[in-house]
Amino acid sequence: MPPAFDLAAEAQAFAHAAHDAVGHVRKYSGEPYWVHTDEVAAIVSRVTDDPEVIAAAHLHDVLEDVAPKDARWNEQAIAERFGERVRGLVVELTDVFIKENHPGLNRRERRSREIDRLAGVSAEAQTVKCADIASNSRDIAHNDPDFGRVYLHEVETLLAKMTKADPELRKKAERAIAEAWRVIRG
Repeated sequence: MPPAFDLAAEAQAFAHAAHDAVGHVRKYSGEPYWVHTDEVAAIVSRVTDDPEVIAAAHLHDVLEDVAPKDARWNEQAIAERFGERVRGLVVELTDVFIKENHPGLNRRERRSREIDRLAGVSAEAQTVKCADIASNSRDIAHNDPDFGRVYLHEVETLLAKMTKADPELRKKAERAIAEAWRVIRG
């Protein structure tokens, strides 16, 4: 494993390669997907200098969005390169209640279960999730107001239950949600 100083940079390079390997781009802009993961990691790095948490922020969508399309980017690859703690954080941040795994549940039921699951993850994972919410809220509000209404209700409910997250990042996520509502409502 690389020295702690390089861990975040290694995770950034891994995330870039993983998302690029499957052609994963941002839905609305067409930018490389890792623009989002870089932003999440940058937000997280404002409240912690823990290289493993910052690494997990870079990697937070790899298992969810890349590994199902290309198994080379799986949990084992993350554990071997970044260690068990980073792997564990990324697993905590990976949605479990997805349509493919729970086809009998509608979106509302799946999200409700996912919100309850995320309420029980570690403080570090909740902190990364707050940064993810802050990043996504603006993008969704500007580009898909109809879905934005659904998403913002979901993340407001989630944020209320994520009581272990870094308080500064919880507030940042709350402000991002409030701003997204302003954009949607005009």
